[in-house]
Amino acid sequence: MTGRIAFQGEPGAYSHQACRQARPEMEAIPCRTFEDAIELVRAGEADLAMLPVENSTYGRVADIHTLLPGSGLRIVDESFVRVHINLLTLRGTPIEQVERAMSHTVLLGQCRTFLRGHDIRPVTGADTAGSARLVAEQGDPALAALASELAGEIYGLDVVARHIEDQSNNTTRFLVMAREADWTRRGPGKMVTTFTFRVRNIPAALYKALGGFATNGINMTKLESYMVGGSFTATEFYADIEGHPEDGNVALALDELRFFTSQSEILGVYPADPGRG
Repeated sequence: MTGRIAFQGEPGAYSHQACRQARPEMEAIPCRTFEDAIELVRAGEADLAMLPVENSTYGRVADIHTLLPGSGLRIVDESFVRVHINLLTLRGTPIEQVERAMSHTVLLGQCRTFLRGHDIRPVTGADTAGSARLVAEQGDPALAALASELAGEIYGLDVVARHIEDQSNNTTRFLVMAREADWTRRGPGKMVTTFTFRVRNIPAALYKALGGFATNGINMTKLESYMVGGSFTATEFYADIEGHPEDGNVALALDELRFFTSQSEILGVYPADPGRG
């Protein structure tokens, strides 16, 4: 193994799958929380952290956008992972014996059609890979798990039904975080720049701050807002744009942004994943 990459969840979680996909040469380290994964990197006990930020079906991952600015880490890559849901059973158990299927509530909602069609009752578990581990430990053939094929491999379960999710394009976007920023141009495709900013308390401040991106022909692919410190008057924005800070038009737009904001910070510059399309 070359280096270590931390992720939130049990072995076999979709974040673990993202680590295998994006950094197969690295040792994947499971962590209880997102904060724990971040802290491992900050402390030098891991080289990278793999953090989910949004899902194509359910939107952004709660708390991640508020954690990133204060994490002290920088985004060095992104990875789009297709979330394929599979029905996992005890070895040798046919689907006809399955009465209940356990998983995280979000995954249960993503395969309602399959469960109803097979008269399988959903059971809420703490998470996906944890549900697979529990099925293996309990040894009840009537109980199955909904999780990744990787979880089935790790916990010794059979995959009796593959890719049973209702949405065929269900995808989660992950960010790869490191202690040091990497602004080098790399990869054959586009670069992405992610930054946060707070607007000044003046009329049309957000409109003016973002105007430079429109006039300079820059594609802004994401803009999120969230409250700072629980205050209704302090709002921070998180944005992704296509381009590199050293591109002439991007440099001009960022200069205009800084003029109309009280605070701004670049969180990372990284190659666009092919999954962006």
